[in-house]
Amino acid sequence: MAKDQSTTAGQTPNNSGSNDSGKWTEVDVAGHPCQVYEPPIRSPHEYVVLYMHDRYQGTPAARPRIMEHFARHGLRIIAPLVKQSWWADRICADFDDQITAEQYLLTKMLPFVEQRWQCKPPQLALLGASMGGQGALRLAYKYPNTFPVVAAFFPAIDFQICIEEADAGLSQMYRDAEDARQDTATLHIHPLNWPRHQWFCCDPMDSRWYNSADRLRMKLDALGVPHECDLETSAGGHTWDYVEHMAQQAIDFLIDGLEQERLRVGNPT
Repeated sequence: MAKDQSTTAGQTPNNSGSNDSGKWTEVDVAGHPCQVYEPPIRSPHEYVVLYMHDRYQGTPAARPRIMEHFARHGLRIIAPLVKQSWWADRICADFDDQITAEQYLLTKMLPFVEQRWQCKPPQLALLGASMGGQGALRLAYKYPNTFPVVAAFFPAIDFQICIEEADAGLSQMYRDAEDARQDTATLHIHPLNWPRHQWFCCDPMDSRWYNSADRLRMKLDALGVPHECDLETSAGGHTWDYVEHMAQQAIDFLIDGLEQERLRVGNPT
């Protein structure tokens, strides 16, 4: 989220804090910190949400109005902190000089979640905001059978504009703006293989990212790819206030998608 709007996006949880909405702690996974949320009563089907943060590593931890929705459904959360890697399959030295953020999720995070909670796709859903929103969508488009359930708040889809604005981190990951554009979520959509449950939203007041979200909608419509989106509701622009306003819709969508995946013919879960 924009750092000069709403509550500071980089807030981290009190590692020992707990209340009626559950408890957050921090763990190390393959040398990187991850925030973990345990609800007061777990979902009987052990569902987990992999939360993908924005550029400032903000998570819902300090937002009780959001967390009550996770608690209501008994959803655990794992929120890896990958700095400004844009969740891409490119080396970002600020995060790790040996493994990309994408490969970290696939080869380190998923095994950790399975070992800790006996949870594996499709019991796991993706959710992200801004930088994390585009990362969640792109990951679901690249691996739709692994991540069939995904939701995103104001996804920063056309992130190549940040290279045009001389973003030092992205300039190390991509040759130029066109190289970055070729790796955006929109260009990873396969017309015959897509996540079965996808939802995204963006406030019309979000002048920076609204147009790319609308272009994504138009491409999905043109390809006939099922999806749900809300590009009409306005509730504060690119802020946590907007996320709070849209959280129930997003989390209800995730739980519905997870339930549908559980009940699919041939799904052992």
